[in-house]
Amino acid sequence: MAEHDPLQFYLDKSNPEAWKAVGQLSKVVGDDARAAGLSEELIELVNLRVSQLNGCAFCLDLHTRYAVKAGVSDQRRGTLSAWWEAEQLYTAQERAALLLAEKVTTIEDIESVQAAQLISSGDLTQEQYAAVQWLAMTMNLTNRISILSHHPVRPSAETRLGKQRDQS
Repeated sequence: MAEHDPLQFYLDKSNPEAWKAVGQLSKVVGDDARAAGLSEELIELVNLRVSQLNGCAFCLDLHTRYAVKAGVSDQRRGTLSAWWEAEQLYTAQERAALLLAEKVTTIEDIESVQAAQLISSGDLTQEQYAAVQWLAMTMNLTNRISILSHHPVRPSAETRLGKQRDQS
């Protein structure tokens, strides 16, 4: 029998060495993506889109802050969940990366994954093509760890201030 509340369990803290290895993987994958010529903006767009698809609030909160720091505009962050309908806001390279990252995340069937691989390879170098897939796979892993660890999203000072105004 469990003596702890499984909904208050932090999976990442249960195996610090594994969590440290995931952090190292994330660093290597990010460094590789930058070395392949992917911008910080594109890296964060991929991280945000994967986190949207997985429903990881903690990672969405974290990578939204990173995206702001990388220079991703409010408009691009706001339309990201429907990027294909706002294609004029995203470069061909970004659209290719987002398509590929989505299919790596959802893997509905092998044909759609292969179609995305074929389509995206036209706008990404071989290094970028590999880097986007590694970014998506690594973000999927960290999303799942955060979701299963029940990582809380703490309200920012701006959010707390807005809530106070609403209550007045």
